[in-house]
Amino acid sequence: MRLCRTLLVAGCSLLPLGGCNLLSPAPPPPVIPPAAFVALGLGAPYLSGDVIGGRKARAAKMKAAKIRPLGPGAAPAYMASLQAELKRQTAGIGLDVLSVGDSIVVRIPAAFTFDAGSAAVKPQTDATLLEIARTVKTRDQTYVDVLAHTDTTGPAPANQALSDKRAAAVATYLAGHGVARARIASKGYGESAPLYPVDTSETERAANRRIEIRLVPYRG
Repeated sequence: MRLCRTLLVAGCSLLPLGGCNLLSPAPPPPVIPPAAFVALGLGAPYLSGDVIGGRKARAAKMKAAKIRPLGPGAAPAYMASLQAELKRQTAGIGLDVLSVGDSIVVRIPAAFTFDAGSAAVKPQTDATLLEIARTVKTRDQTYVDVLAHTDTTGPAPANQALSDKRAAAVATYLAGHGVARARIASKGYGESAPLYPVDTSETERAANRRIEIRLVPYRG
Protein backbone atom coordinates (compact mmCIF):
# COMPACT_ATOMS: atom_id res chain seq x y z
CA MET A 1 0.00 0.00 0.00
CA ARG A 2 2.86 2.35 0.95
CA LEU A 3 4.59 1.53 -2.36
CA CYS A 4 1.45 2.38 -4.36
CA ARG A 5 1.13 5.69 -2.55
CA THR A 6 4.78 6.46 -3.23
CA LEU A 7 4.41 5.66 -6.93
CA LEU A 8 1.28 7.77 -7.18
CA VAL A 9 3.00 10.77 -5.63
CA ALA A 10 6.03 10.30 -7.84
CA GLY A 11 3.86 10.04 -10.94
CA CYS A 12 1.96 13.18 -10.09
CA SER A 13 5.16 15.11 -9.70
CA LEU A 14 5.84 14.51 -13.40
CA LEU A 15 2.51 15.97 -14.50
CA PRO A 16 1.83 19.64 -15.17
CA LEU A 17 0.53 21.65 -12.25
CA GLY A 18 -3.04 20.57 -11.51
CA GLY A 19 -2.62 17.27 -13.34
CA CYS A 20 -3.38 15.23 -10.21
CA ASN A 21 -6.70 16.92 -9.55
CA LEU A 22 -8.55 14.09 -11.25
CA LEU A 23 -11.89 14.57 -9.52
CA SER A 24 -12.15 18.36 -9.83
CA PRO A 25 -10.57 19.61 -13.10
CA ALA A 26 -9.86 23.31 -13.35
CA PRO A 27 -12.74 25.27 -14.92
CA PRO A 28 -12.19 26.74 -18.39
CA PRO A 29 -11.32 30.43 -18.56
CA PRO A 30 -14.34 32.75 -18.90
CA VAL A 31 -15.38 33.87 -22.36
CA ILE A 32 -14.97 37.64 -22.63
CA PRO A 33 -17.29 39.36 -25.14
CA PRO A 34 -15.61 41.63 -27.70
CA ALA A 35 -15.02 45.04 -26.15
CA ALA A 36 -16.49 46.86 -29.14
CA PHE A 37 -19.84 45.08 -28.98
CA VAL A 38 -22.44 45.42 -26.25
CA ALA A 39 -26.04 44.33 -25.73
CA LEU A 40 -27.56 47.74 -25.04
CA GLY A 41 -30.59 49.57 -26.36
CA LEU A 42 -32.97 46.62 -26.24
CA GLY A 43 -35.83 48.80 -25.02
CA ALA A 44 -35.35 51.35 -27.79
CA PRO A 45 -38.55 52.29 -29.69
CA TYR A 46 -37.03 51.37 -33.05
CA LEU A 47 -36.68 47.75 -31.89
CA SER A 48 -39.88 47.42 -29.90
CA GLY A 49 -42.11 49.14 -32.44
CA ASP A 50 -43.88 47.83 -35.53
CA VAL A 51 -42.11 46.15 -38.43
CA ILE A 52 -40.72 48.42 -41.15
CA GLY A 53 -43.56 49.61 -43.39
CA GLY A 54 -46.30 48.44 -41.03
CA ARG A 55 -47.58 44.96 -40.26
CA LYS A 56 -50.70 45.23 -42.40
CA ALA A 57 -48.80 46.03 -45.61
CA ARG A 58 -46.10 43.47 -44.87
CA ALA A 59 -48.64 40.75 -44.09
CA ALA A 60 -50.33 41.38 -47.45
CA LYS A 61 -46.99 40.72 -49.21
CA MET A 62 -46.45 37.55 -47.18
CA LYS A 63 -49.92 36.32 -48.04
CA ALA A 64 -49.39 37.07 -51.73
CA ALA A 65 -46.18 35.02 -51.58
CA LYS A 66 -48.23 32.12 -50.14
CA ILE A 67 -46.33 32.11 -46.84
CA ARG A 68 -48.42 30.60 -44.07
CA PRO A 69 -48.70 32.53 -40.80
CA LEU A 70 -48.03 30.96 -37.44
CA GLY A 71 -51.03 29.49 -35.72
CA PRO A 72 -52.38 30.72 -32.38
CA GLY A 73 -49.92 30.10 -29.59
CA ALA A 74 -47.19 28.73 -31.89
CA ALA A 75 -44.91 31.77 -31.93
CA PRO A 76 -43.04 31.36 -28.59
CA ALA A 77 -41.74 27.84 -29.32
CA TYR A 78 -41.04 28.70 -32.97
CA MET A 79 -38.99 31.76 -32.07
CA ALA A 80 -37.16 30.02 -29.22
CA SER A 81 -36.07 27.26 -31.58
CA LEU A 82 -34.97 29.82 -34.18
CA GLN A 83 -32.97 31.77 -31.61
CA ALA A 84 -31.20 28.63 -30.37
CA GLU A 85 -30.23 27.70 -33.93
CA LEU A 86 -28.89 31.18 -34.70
CA LYS A 87 -26.88 31.20 -31.46
CA ARG A 88 -25.25 27.91 -32.40
CA GLN A 89 -24.32 29.25 -35.84
CA THR A 90 -22.82 32.50 -34.58
CA ALA A 91 -21.14 31.36 -31.35
CA GLY A 92 -17.72 32.85 -30.73
CA ILE A 93 -17.48 35.21 -33.70
CA GLY A 94 -18.57 38.50 -32.11
CA LEU A 95 -22.26 38.60 -33.04
CA ASP A 96 -25.14 38.74 -30.57
CA VAL A 97 -28.50 36.97 -30.91
CA LEU A 98 -30.91 38.80 -28.62
CA SER A 99 -34.53 38.48 -27.53
CA VAL A 100 -36.50 41.70 -27.85
CA GLY A 101 -40.12 41.18 -26.87
CA ASP A 102 -41.41 38.39 -29.09
CA SER A 103 -38.80 39.03 -31.79
CA ILE A 104 -35.12 38.13 -32.30
CA VAL A 105 -32.35 40.57 -33.17
CA VAL A 106 -29.07 39.42 -34.71
CA ARG A 107 -26.68 42.29 -34.00
CA ILE A 108 -23.55 42.46 -36.16
CA PRO A 109 -20.70 44.99 -35.81
CA ALA A 110 -20.56 46.98 -39.06
CA ALA A 111 -16.79 46.48 -39.25
CA PHE A 112 -17.47 42.75 -39.54
CA THR A 113 -19.60 43.29 -42.65
CA PHE A 114 -18.30 46.46 -44.35
CA ASP A 115 -15.09 48.38 -44.85
CA ALA A 116 -15.10 51.95 -43.53
CA GLY A 117 -17.34 54.18 -45.64
CA SER A 118 -18.40 51.28 -47.87
CA ALA A 119 -21.76 49.59 -48.46
CA ALA A 120 -20.26 46.54 -50.21
CA VAL A 121 -20.51 43.35 -48.12
CA LYS A 122 -17.02 42.01 -47.36
CA PRO A 123 -16.23 38.69 -49.07
CA GLN A 124 -14.73 37.33 -45.84
CA THR A 125 -18.09 37.64 -44.06
CA ASP A 126 -19.88 35.62 -46.72
CA ALA A 127 -19.76 32.31 -44.84
CA THR A 128 -21.36 33.76 -41.70
CA LEU A 129 -24.07 35.69 -43.54
CA LEU A 130 -24.74 32.65 -45.69
CA GLU A 131 -25.40 30.49 -42.62
CA ILE A 132 -27.75 33.14 -41.24
CA ALA A 133 -29.51 33.38 -44.62
CA ARG A 134 -29.98 29.61 -44.79
CA THR A 135 -31.64 29.52 -41.38
CA VAL A 136 -33.79 32.59 -42.02
CA LYS A 137 -34.81 31.09 -45.37
CA THR A 138 -36.14 27.89 -43.80
CA ARG A 139 -37.88 29.70 -40.93
CA ASP A 140 -40.13 31.60 -43.30
CA GLN A 141 -42.91 32.43 -40.83
CA THR A 142 -41.11 35.61 -39.79
CA TYR A 143 -40.83 39.15 -41.05
CA VAL A 144 -37.21 40.14 -41.72
CA ASP A 145 -36.19 43.72 -40.95
CA VAL A 146 -32.63 44.82 -41.79
CA LEU A 147 -31.50 47.88 -39.84
CA ALA A 148 -28.20 49.74 -40.25
CA HIS A 149 -26.58 52.28 -37.92
CA THR A 150 -23.51 54.54 -37.96
CA ASP A 151 -21.60 56.45 -35.33
CA THR A 152 -21.55 60.26 -35.17
CA THR A 153 -18.30 60.67 -37.09
CA GLY A 154 -18.89 62.75 -40.20
CA PRO A 155 -21.93 64.72 -41.39
CA ALA A 156 -25.34 63.35 -40.36
CA PRO A 157 -26.73 63.33 -43.97
CA ALA A 158 -23.76 61.26 -45.17
CA ASN A 159 -24.21 58.84 -42.27
CA GLN A 160 -27.90 58.48 -43.09
CA ALA A 161 -27.16 57.76 -46.75
CA LEU A 162 -24.48 55.21 -45.85
CA SER A 163 -26.78 53.39 -43.42
CA ASP A 164 -29.57 53.27 -46.05
CA LYS A 165 -27.16 51.67 -48.53
CA ARG A 166 -25.81 49.19 -46.00
CA ALA A 167 -29.25 48.07 -44.88
CA ALA A 168 -30.28 47.61 -48.52
CA ALA A 169 -27.07 45.68 -49.27
CA VAL A 170 -27.69 43.14 -46.50
CA ALA A 171 -31.35 42.83 -47.51
CA THR A 172 -30.24 42.17 -51.10
CA TYR A 173 -27.74 39.59 -49.85
CA LEU A 174 -30.44 37.71 -47.90
CA ALA A 175 -32.81 37.80 -50.87
CA GLY A 176 -30.03 36.61 -53.17
CA HIS A 177 -29.50 33.59 -50.93
CA GLY A 178 -33.04 32.33 -50.82
CA VAL A 179 -34.92 34.48 -48.31
CA ALA A 180 -38.25 35.43 -49.89
CA ARG A 181 -38.19 39.11 -50.88
CA ALA A 182 -41.78 39.47 -49.65
CA ARG A 183 -40.50 38.93 -46.11
CA ILE A 184 -37.76 41.57 -46.17
CA ALA A 185 -37.67 45.31 -45.53
CA SER A 186 -34.67 47.52 -44.79
CA LYS A 187 -34.05 50.88 -43.18
CA GLY A 188 -31.04 53.01 -42.34
CA TYR A 189 -31.03 54.88 -39.05
CA GLY A 190 -27.81 56.81 -39.56
CA GLU A 191 -26.65 58.10 -36.19
CA SER A 192 -30.19 58.52 -34.78
CA ALA A 193 -30.41 55.32 -32.69
CA PRO A 194 -27.05 54.85 -30.93
CA LEU A 195 -26.31 52.27 -28.27
CA TYR A 196 -24.10 54.91 -26.65
CA PRO A 197 -25.74 58.38 -26.83
CA VAL A 198 -22.30 60.06 -26.77
CA ASP A 199 -19.74 57.95 -28.61
CA THR A 200 -16.55 59.64 -27.47
CA SER A 201 -14.36 56.53 -27.32
CA GLU A 202 -13.49 54.13 -30.12
CA THR A 203 -15.20 51.31 -28.18
CA GLU A 204 -18.45 53.27 -28.12
CA ARG A 205 -18.17 54.32 -31.76
CA ALA A 206 -17.51 50.70 -32.80
CA ALA A 207 -20.58 49.53 -30.87
CA ASN A 208 -22.77 52.16 -32.52
CA ARG A 209 -21.67 51.09 -36.02
CA ARG A 210 -23.80 48.00 -36.49
CA ILE A 211 -26.20 45.99 -38.61
CA GLU A 212 -29.27 44.38 -37.07
CA ILE A 213 -31.43 41.65 -38.57
CA ARG A 214 -34.73 41.63 -36.71
CA LEU A 215 -36.97 38.59 -37.05
CA VAL A 216 -40.59 39.13 -36.04
CA PRO A 217 -43.18 36.32 -35.92
CA TYR A 218 -45.73 36.37 -38.75
CA ARG A 219 -49.07 35.59 -37.17
CA GLY A 220 -52.39 34.95 -38.79
